[in-house]
Amino acid sequence: MKQRITLKNIAKEFGVSISTVSKALKGSHEISEEMREKIQAYANYYNYKPNNLALQLRNQKTSVIGVIIPEIVHHFFSTVIDGIEQYANQKGYNVMVCVSNESYEKEVLNFSLLANGSVDGLIVSIARETQKNQNFSHFESLTKDEFPLVLFDRITDEIKCDKVIIDDIGGGYKAANHLLEIGAKRIAIVTTEDYVSVGSLRKAGYIKALTNNGVAIDESLIFKIDDKLDLRTQIAKVFDVPNPPDAILAVNEIYAANALILAKERGLSIPEDLAIIGFTSGLISEFTSPPLTCVEQHGFLMGKQAAELLINRIENKAPNAFQKEVISTSLKIRNSTLISEKNITK
Repeated sequence: MKQRITLKNIAKEFGVSISTVSKALKGSHEISEEMREKIQAYANYYNYKPNNLALQLRNQKTSVIGVIIPEIVHHFFSTVIDGIEQYANQKGYNVMVCVSNESYEKEVLNFSLLANGSVDGLIVSIARETQKNQNFSHFESLTKDEFPLVLFDRITDEIKCDKVIIDDIGGGYKAANHLLEIGAKRIAIVTTEDYVSVGSLRKAGYIKALTNNGVAIDESLIFKIDDKLDLRTQIAKVFDVPNPPDAILAVNEIYAANALILAKERGLSIPEDLAIIGFTSGLISEFTSPPLTCVEQHGFLMGKQAAELLINRIENKAPNAFQKEVISTSLKIRNSTLISEKNITK
C-alpha cells in the first residue's frame, strides 16, 4: 500500500510552497503547466486526498493572533504585549501569548501549537538559541505557505515578512554619547554575545559614538555576557580590569542593575565615581538606588505597530511588499548619570 501523503509532503518533494501545491491541484493557471502536471501526477500516484478537517480549520478565521516572546521577566516584552493587545482588541482580535524561554526547541513547539489553525497570524521575537544556531526552518515553512507573520525586536533578514524593530544602533549611540557629554573617559559596555542581534547592534552604536568623538576603542572594556552563566560573576569582571571604567553602558536593565549593585558593594559612589546607563525604562530601573538612566525603547508603540502590520496582512489590506518599521529611542535621564533628575529626549 502506498503511503498517505499530505500537501506538505508534495511541497517538499518539489521544493515549492504548500500554497503552490494547492493551486496546482486546483488547476490554477498561476502555476506553470509543467509544474501543474508534475504535481497532479504525483498526487494521483499516491492517491492524495485532501484533509477536509484541516482545510476547514485553515480556512476558518479564529480572530486570534499568536505572540511568541523569548522571556516574560523583561519589562520591555510586557509593554510590547500591552501594545499588541490594545490594538488587537480594538480590531476585534484576541491575543494568545507563548514564551520560548530562549529555547529553539520550545520556539518550534510554540509554532506547532499556534500555527495549526489556532491563530490567524503570529508576532514573534526570535529566541536567543535560535539566533545562535541560525536555524530558521520553522519560520520559512510559514512564509512559504504565506502564513501572516511579523517579527519584532530580534529579527533576521533571512525571513521575508513584515518587521518592527527598535533603532538599536541609534540607542547605543545616544547612550554612549550621553556618557561622553557628562565627562566619562573610559566607558565599558556590558553586552550580549554577538549572535544576539539587539546586543550586537547596541554595541555597534557604542563603538560609533566613541569613534565619532575621537575615543579609541579599548577591547578590554567590552564585556560579553553569557546569560546561561552567573551574571554577577561575569559583570564583576568589569571592576577587575587594571584601569577600571568611569562609566558603564549596559544593553539591558538587568545587566545595568547588577552593575550598580556590584559597584556599590565596592564602595563606589554613583554617579560621582561611576556613571551607569541601561536599556528599557522598567520598574527595575525606576526603583534602584539611585534610579538608572536608560534608553527608552517604546515597547508599547512597537506592539501596536506589530499588531497593525499583522492584522492588515491577515485582512489582505497590506501592500504586496513587506514593510519594516523602525522605532526611534529616547533617553530618560535619572540619577545614575546626573544628580538632578529630569527627562530629556535627544
